[in-house]
Amino acid sequence: MSGMMARWMGRGALLVSLAVLTGCASSGELHERHPDDPWEGFNRKVFAFNEVVDRYALKPAAQGYRFITPDPVETGVGNFFSNLGEIRTTLNSLLQGKGTNASVATGRFLINTTVGIGGLFDVATRMDITGREEDFGQTLGAWGVGEGAYLVLPLLGPSTVRDTAGLPVDRATDPVTYVEDDAVRYGLRALDVIDTRAGLLDQEALIRGDRYSFIRDAYLQQRRFEVNDGQLDEDPFASDEFDFDGADFDDAFAE
Repeated sequence: MSGMMARWMGRGALLVSLAVLTGCASSGELHERHPDDPWEGFNRKVFAFNEVVDRYALKPAAQGYRFITPDPVETGVGNFFSNLGEIRTTLNSLLQGKGTNASVATGRFLINTTVGIGGLFDVATRMDITGREEDFGQTLGAWGVGEGAYLVLPLLGPSTVRDTAGLPVDRATDPVTYVEDDAVRYGLRALDVIDTRAGLLDQEALIRGDRYSFIRDAYLQQRRFEVNDGQLDEDPFASDEFDFDGADFDDAFAE
């Protein structure tokens, strides 16, 4: 399981419930081409590669991290990186015209950075100051860009064409990107991935049936929920802009 996969799976109880629902459907559709996954042959090969990396590197590191790290410290690390994400949420909320959510994210960042000692403590949530996370993939959806085909990225995990297009902007709004010391920057990124992966160890037991299909369906449901601001209906921003016919591409990577 990759860094991005760990990040989206760690977003809370909502995804757990979505995953349980979608997992039941996935197990019965293993031999049917998924309409949102025209490149399934290629995606499964990348998924298998990511699983090997996770099995022999990321998961053992996460297990070791959980074993030696006290729970309050692990919580503080998660709070720290979540607090940095408020900057991305603020900027994308403004791009989507969500002034209230931008104000909430800004307030959370200021409160947690100061009173919360650099974001180690989530004081804002205790004060009932909460909002929705936003990234550039969601902004593109709000601007009417269709999500495109499902895509599994090497090391980064599940995505769509639209979310992949948003990655450079998300990276540009991540404060860690601008840490000049290479050792510190890489160390922070590694800590973020391992800490988030450690938070998923207990959730893995929820996966049923075909692991690839389960994760794909849960990811697509979660992203549509986020783009639609909490609605589980079909993506209203879907368009023909990314109307891919992946048959030829898929056949090229067929087993």
